Order: sequence, then C-alpha cells, then structure tokens
Amino acid sequence: MSRIGNRKIVMPTGVSASLDNNIITVKGAKGTLTRKVHNLVDVVINETEIETKAKNDSKEANINVGTMNSLINNMVIGVSTGFSKGLEAVGVGYRFQVSGNKINISAGYSHPVVIEVPSDLKVEQISNTEINITGIDKEKVSEFAANIRKVREPEPYKGKGIRYKGEYVRRKEGKKAAK
Repeated sequence: MSRIGNRKIVMPTGVSASLDNNIITVKGAKGTLTRKVHNLVDVVINETEIETKAKNDSKEANINVGTMNSLINNMVIGVSTGFSKGLEAVGVGYRFQVSGNKINISAGYSHPVVIEVPSDLKVEQISNTEINITGIDKEKVSEFAANIRKVREPEPYKGKGIRYKGEYVRRKEGKKAAK
C-alpha cells in the first residue's frame, strides 16, 4: 500500500476544497485550482483535512492513490502559500531583461531569445543575472523555469549557462586531465 496515499492532507485556515463530478476544486487566498480525480481513487473531504483511498486493491489503483494525494497536496500548498523557482545566468554577457510579460534572454547567441510569460505566472527580476518565477500551480512554475533553463543549459567545462538557484554543476577538467 502506498504510504504517501495514506497521508491525510491538512488544510490551512482560509483554504476550502470541494468535489463535484470527480473534479476537485481547491480555493484559497491566492486563487483557485481544479483537477480531475483519477477513476480508481476516492477522495474524502472533511472540514480540516482531505483523504485519498483506492477504490480496489489493484496495483494501478495503489499507484494512483499516492499520485493524487501528492497532486492535491500541491494544490493546497499553492493556493495558500504559492510556489517559487529561482534562475540565475552564469557567464560573460549572460543576462535577463524582464519587461511586461516578456523575458529577453541574452545567453551567448547571436540574437536575444524572447520568451512570453504565461498569464498566471509572475516573473520578477532580482538583478541582471537573476529572476524569480512565482505562481500557484507547481507544475506550471516548474515547467516554465525548465523551458527558460533549456535556452542554455549549464555546461560542465566552464560552468556557463542558465541554472536553478542553488543548483550544483559538476565541473570537468577538460584536455588538461589527459596528461
């Protein structure tokens, strides 16, 4: 049995959840999130906690109980506190320029790369080389940060590229190590 699926999700004050036609809706101070519940999972909502249970004893039901529990937990955290992901550009001339709903990225190419920010995310520029992405949906925040990082992933020889804040890039010696 999934141990994560057995966990009861405690809802903080100001957060409410409702289940209607296998769609769970979580409302909080930061916004509202909805998600379709898997067919093999039962969701029980009390006043202060949410519980997930398998409808039968199959392996697939057991797997999806843990997954749905984690997804609902992320929804509760998102509408109460939100999610944040930081990125930094390391390298000579590598920088971010945030203007309105667009990010202009200079990452060593002959042209700047322009990425449009989705409407439900906020991007704040901390410095020329650091930005912070915030939103209530963990999947969207992480996916958008990953797409920005994909513009120029960090390379192991000089360490240049766009990386997450606090990410460790394992460095290699290069040709010097051959002798």
